[in-house]
Amino acid sequence: MKKRVTIIGGGLAGAEAAYQIAKSGMAVDLYEMRPQVMTEAHGGDSLAEMVCSNSLGSEEISSASGLLKRELKMLDSFFLRSAEKNRVPAGNSLAVDRLQLAANITAELESMPGIRIIRQEIREIPATEMPLIIASGPLTSPAFAQALSGLTMRKNLYFFDATCPLIRAESIDFSKLFAASRYEKGEADFLNIPLDQEQYELLVTSMVGAEPEQARDFEKEIFFDACLPVEEIARRGPQSLAFGPLKPVGLVDPRTGARPHAVVQLRQDDLKKDFFQLVGFQTRLKYGDQKRIFRNLPGLENAKFERFGRMHRNTYINAPLIINQFSQCKKNSRIYFAGQISGVEGYVESVASGLLCGLFASRNELRNPLPETTAIGSLLSYIANAGWQDFRPSKFTFGLLADSGVECRDKKRKKELKAERACEALEQWIKKLAI
Repeated sequence: MKKRVTIIGGGLAGAEAAYQIAKSGMAVDLYEMRPQVMTEAHGGDSLAEMVCSNSLGSEEISSASGLLKRELKMLDSFFLRSAEKNRVPAGNSLAVDRLQLAANITAELESMPGIRIIRQEIREIPATEMPLIIASGPLTSPAFAQALSGLTMRKNLYFFDATCPLIRAESIDFSKLFAASRYEKGEADFLNIPLDQEQYELLVTSMVGAEPEQARDFEKEIFFDACLPVEEIARRGPQSLAFGPLKPVGLVDPRTGARPHAVVQLRQDDLKKDFFQLVGFQTRLKYGDQKRIFRNLPGLENAKFERFGRMHRNTYINAPLIINQFSQCKKNSRIYFAGQISGVEGYVESVASGLLCGLFASRNELRNPLPETTAIGSLLSYIANAGWQDFRPSKFTFGLLADSGVECRDKKRKKELKAERACEALEQWIKKLAI
């Protein structure tokens, strides 16, 4: 009988894992509960749908996301290759048409020999001797989350996340905006709403004074610092947004020749330019308040919202207690955890986690962990060995890579040296294992 691997969850990690396993010659049963059971954030039933932002971060090798993507390219990432085919302008970052990308990935996986996509909610952990990859994501259904709590012997941890508003292009007054990328990186790929001090202070005051959607009584408000709701950032100080997502550094309004006090950026969300996303404006404000407050921004007076920002619960395991550096369950070695439920945070990190789980689950001989001098290897090692008492989902940062051997005072050059070392180490790992 042909060996089969079961994957629960058709998000970024599950889709990548399915491709890697099928490429190795093994069969895959990929379970996705949508559209039978929808989530709080997804808009459709396509696989690998990006729900929060359409950006996969900078492509510069000296950036955390840039190094991760370089390593994924070396490992033949299916998702990354698909993303590059569906990119939209975003300066030196890789941004995509989210819906078209998801549709293309779904079609390709559906047509790939060896992959069987089953639209069904899994409510219990399957009893099988074959490898099982749990990639149910941060929006794991309540029923399956309850089943997981038995495996983890403790309640699942969680934090709250929020999405950004999406605005119809037809409703934007582009005459009040200017096109530019910070420091002229890219082809003026962002639309910028310049704010003077009075306009900025009105925005901050309005958001701080508005009433947010409240967490349910039995849930604590735990936010992930890398994705704070914009109103929470505003509450941290009157200039916190001006030094955060609204920072005007590197942007000059061509109509005045001066740098604005603050800048709200819009990023193209689809290839047809029908929708634009408010960059960095993930929010849990009530829909009526979002419409009222954001319509005060120049150029958005008549904004039509395709999607309001909204809040959702993210479920994840306490990774240091549950998995090893192969993302393998310590209690049951046939089970692997991939994607955000495993304790990684971010789109690219989730893809990387899914790719490695696909390799580990389909190759019994693959028992050499990735070098910790690589971005992916250091991330997987960190989530498996971090302190469990206060564990939170983690993105990759250069701080996870040891400084030894790359002593350099220039911070950017130091990152470049670490990146060069990471790529060399990964290349040797790939050659040794003949991936």
